Order: sequence, then C-alpha cells, then structure tokens
Amino acid sequence: MHRRRLKGGHFSNYYNNFAIISTLFFMEVKIEESWKERLQVEFDKPYFQQLTNFVRHEYQTTRIYPPGNLIFNAFNCCPFNNVKVVIIGQDPYHGEGQAHGLSFSVQDGVPFPPSLKNIFKEIKNDIGAPVPLSGDLTRWAKQGVLLLNATLTVKADMAGSHQKKGWETFTDAVISTVANQKEHVVFILWGAYAQAKAAMVDKSKHLVLESVHPSPLSASRGFFGNHHFSRANEYLKLHGIEPIEW
Repeated sequence: MHRRRLKGGHFSNYYNNFAIISTLFFMEVKIEESWKERLQVEFDKPYFQQLTNFVRHEYQTTRIYPPGNLIFNAFNCCPFNNVKVVIIGQDPYHGEGQAHGLSFSVQDGVPFPPSLKNIFKEIKNDIGAPVPLSGDLTRWAKQGVLLLNATLTVKADMAGSHQKKGWETFTDAVISTVANQKEHVVFILWGAYAQAKAAMVDKSKHLVLESVHPSPLSASRGFFGNHHFSRANEYLKLHGIEPIEW
C-alpha cells in the first residue's frame, strides 16, 4: 500500500486509520511475555484457533467489548511473576465505554456499576479506605492483582454472548497455571460461577476466599462483612509478601 508522507515525516491520517483498522481486522493483540511463555501451549491448541476465528469475525461485523487491544489487559498489567491475588469475574461489562480488560473495573470517568459500588463499600467497611474517585482498577493490577474474567470478550448490550466459545477453557488454564506454578496466592471467588473454579486450586498452597457475588441481588446475603480485603492482606503479610493497597 502506498503511503503519503506529510511534513515532518508523518503519514496521512488515512494511513493511520488504515493501520488501526488492520490491527483489529487481524486481531494482532499482544500478551505480556511471561504469560505468553506459559500459555503458548494453549494458543497452539485447536480450540484456541477456533476461538480466534470467532472473535476476529465478531470484531469485524459487530460491536464488541473491550477494544481489541485490551483483550489481554489483565495479563499485560500484571505479569505472571507479580501475581499475588486473583479476582475472577464472569464476562466483561457490555455497556459502551465500560470494559477495558480487567474484571469489575471500568475506565476512568465511567460511573461505577452496582457491583463495583458494593466492592468499594466493603473495602471502606473492612479496612477504612475511602471510596475512590475512579473505578479504574489498574492500580490494583499493577500491584499484583490479576483481574481475570472467565470470558474475555462480549457483544455490546448482550451479557454472556461470548460464553461457551472457548474463552473459559483458556482462562481455566490460566487459573491452573497460577495455582500449579506459584505459591501463596489469594484466590477471591465471588458467586457460584467463580466458586466453581476453587476445584483447580490447592488450598494447602494458596488461600481461597469465597462469598456471594457483590451484585445488589446478593451482596446483603454475605458479601458485606466478608472481610476479603483485610484477610487477603493478612495472608500476604504472613508469607512475607507486600500487601495490596486496596
């Protein structure tokens, strides 16, 4: 393709836009190197090739969240060796501008979804930390919290639309990899869907914290008062690991 060079050596906006579209078209998303090394065996399996074809087609033909370059944001923000805590969600938020590849997190400036409001409420009650101004949990990820959704993509306004397409097989492999290759990780499992993942975790090597989901439909039945944030930090400190600033 011919590129028209502008003053200062910059290419035209047309070419820049083409490059962005091409990236989405070919799904050239990247995953952090330490994760790539450990998960390459999954990427090479037939199910993942089928999943890639499905996801590529979806991004080409309809509106999908998160943006393509943020599909593996949880991994890119939290390299394998940094993982201290794993918080498992189900699938990304399906509203415009919300999802950015981290479970329960929303982009800066986006109003807090109800579950995230309840998470911040429990943190305040548990450890006294004030409710933050932003719902962007990148600050947690950078400290070693793997904010992992079981399904990494979703169709706009259609919750659960990319479930049972292969993502769960991949993210189960992620959970098993962390559980098998690391020690003293805190797995925080909210709701029955996340709690089903506990079977992959050796509780003699790790701490598993379980409660109902922070959704308004269930939070009052055991999420509030679960003290997961203080309990996670106590466990980390017990094993000489820097706690999380929630």
